[in-house]
Amino acid sequence: MAKPAAAKKAAPPKQAVAAKKAAPAKKPAAKRKAAPAKKAPAKRRPRSPFSAAWLRSQEAALRHERATYLHQADVLEAEAAALVADFEPGDVQFDEESGEGDTISMERERDLTLSAQARAAIEEIDHALTKFDKGTYGVCEASGEPIPAERLEAIPWARERVEYKIGGFGRR
Repeated sequence: MAKPAAAKKAAPPKQAVAAKKAAPAKKPAAKRKAAPAKKAPAKRRPRSPFSAAWLRSQEAALRHERATYLHQADVLEAEAAALVADFEPGDVQFDEESGEGDTISMERERDLTLSAQARAAIEEIDHALTKFDKGTYGVCEASGEPIPAERLEAIPWARERVEYKIGGFGRR
C-alpha cells in the first residue's frame, strides 16, 4: 500500500516585517478640576415701591371688586338659565314690535357674554392678588418699572404701565 501523501505543512504566518513601533504610552492627563458652572445671575424681582398701608388698601379694594364681579357673574348666569327654563318653543313672535328673531335668546346671549366678561375680570383680579404675596404688586410686567398709583387706583388689577398696554383685557 502506498503511503498517504504527506500533508503540506502550512508555513507559519510571516511576522510583520516592519513591526510598527509601539507608540510610547501616554501619561494620563492630570486631572483638572472642572471649572464651576457659572450660575446665571439670579433675576431680581422688582419689589413693590408702595407703602404697606397703601398696599393693604389696594388689596382690600381688589377683594371688594372680586366679590362684586363674582356676584354679577352668578346673577347673570342665573338669569340666562331662567330665560331658558321659561322659554317655550312656540313663543317666538314675528311682528313689527318684536323684530326678526328671538328676543329671549338674544337676552340670554347678552347675559352669558356679560357673565364671561365678569369671570375674565375675576381672573385678572386673582392674578393681581397673587402679586401681593410675591411682593411685586404695582410693578409693570413688561418693563419692571412701577405702575403709577393713579392707574392702580383706577384699575387695581392693572398689569402694565399705560405705554405698554396694547389690546384689551389681559393679552394672553
